Amino acid sequence: MTDKFEMVAKTFQGLEDVLAEELRDLGAENVEPGRRMVSFEGDLEMLYKANLCCRTALRILKPIFKFTAVNTDELYDRAKEFDWGTLMSVGSTFSIDTVAFSDEFTHSRFVTYRVKDAIVDWFKDRYGDDKRPGVRLQDADVMINVHISGDQVTLSLDSSGESLHKRGYRVAQTEAPINEVLAAGIILKSGWRGDCPLVDPMCGSGTFLIEAALIAANINPGVYRRHFSFENWKDFDPELFDRLYNDDSEEREVTHKIIGADMSPRAIDIAAQNIRSAGVGRMIELHTRPLSEWQEAPEGGILVTNPPYGERISSDDMEGLYRLIGNKLKNIFKGYQAWIIAAKNDYVKEIGLSPSVKIPILNGAIECELREYIIFEGDYKHFRAEGGRLRDIEDRKDEEMDYVRERKERRIAGNRRRFDDEDERPFREKRRENRGTRAGEPRNEGEKRYSPNRDRKSFDRERKPFDRERKPFDRERKPFDRERKPFDRDREEPQSENPLAKRRNEELLNRITGEGPKLNQPSMRPRKPRN
Repeated sequence: MTDKFEMVAKTFQGLEDVLAEELRDLGAENVEPGRRMVSFEGDLEMLYKANLCCRTALRILKPIFKFTAVNTDELYDRAKEFDWGTLMSVGSTFSIDTVAFSDEFTHSRFVTYRVKDAIVDWFKDRYGDDKRPGVRLQDADVMINVHISGDQVTLSLDSSGESLHKRGYRVAQTEAPINEVLAAGIILKSGWRGDCPLVDPMCGSGTFLIEAALIAANINPGVYRRHFSFENWKDFDPELFDRLYNDDSEEREVTHKIIGADMSPRAIDIAAQNIRSAGVGRMIELHTRPLSEWQEAPEGGILVTNPPYGERISSDDMEGLYRLIGNKLKNIFKGYQAWIIAAKNDYVKEIGLSPSVKIPILNGAIECELREYIIFEGDYKHFRAEGGRLRDIEDRKDEEMDYVRERKERRIAGNRRRFDDEDERPFREKRRENRGTRAGEPRNEGEKRYSPNRDRKSFDRERKPFDRERKPFDRERKPFDRERKPFDRDREEPQSENPLAKRRNEELLNRITGEGPKLNQPSMRPRKPRN
């Protein structure tokens, strides 16, 4: 139980810092954010907790084998070296998901076939031609992830199964609902933890409202799931998992209002169904109300919303809609921090307010920005004169700039030219010393003025004379193959409903919220009440 191993949590671009903080709070070690992922270390309990508790993780991977391969034949040979009998038997089923960023491996489906052949042949060599595990695209016993970057190959076990954004509480949805992981990440980025009112005036199917209720009540999002892939593993510990699943000791009462509204009665009906399914009905107020009819709001709250972008969902007057948003922010939501996710287009300019924070973020395939607006009464000068401060805004800006600066420095460090030749260093030092000297003037009296261009040319001639015998450019070489398929980038799985993923214990929900979810099917694993 104390054996620790490496894990990788996948997430959306822009949420890496939030996910890293979640993992640290759970007790993960060596947490390192990357691009759309966070690597960390822990034991089997940590793996179960990451699946159950992380609100901003899409899936949790456990790397099992890393190697180098430059072609598909070497990929097959190296994959066949692994002892697949430790993970599955001849009666098991498995599936493979491949993500490749490589000039050598440009067809992810062919990579999948070669790894599948390696696994099947491993069993055939040991148990006979008719003894092999089966391949199943859905609900396989063992799910394998293949990640290729250049010639570096990593084989991992997918411990989650279905993407973790599929919580299990959604029974209906409006057109283009926001992803649950993205909604939770936006709320966590805002700093809201249930300590003030939260409002979504364009709530759609209620995703922001439900995720906010789960955060405020500290309910683990994984308790709605019917199944995790790690429950099929040979080393699955049911007692440990049941203890973690039934631990509701950190759940708490919600003391501030969570209010949602939408102009569509159908959207409000769908939101109400999802809220009842999640068992958080007592925590949320719903209203059928267009944005134009908002006349008041609770004081000192947070507004979080996802207005139409004009792409998947549109309005007859998009400019007017965003002008209305700005008008209501300035007149109805004074004293609020408003967080709005919007596409990078001209509509958002119609809000007429300057955002204090702009965070690049992806909503599916749409490039968006998460913008924060601080709404205060009067002008900024009076706001500061009355003791108001934008320290929080500046802190968030610093955090974002630190993140951008860190990534830039990491990229520069990887590409920086190494000057190992001793003759190069004096030139660079001399150039740095000369920096700032006015043109035509010697640095010291009697010293010859330094000319970077002249010294550089002489330096190049001495080190690398021009090769007059160099072969001319080969104009007959084959042109770039423009027809080859692009790399198989990380794809966001399309949302689909999972009618079986309703498993929260009705008795526990009655005790937490006063009303249990109205489910059509019994929950899979009831949670044990506390003593």
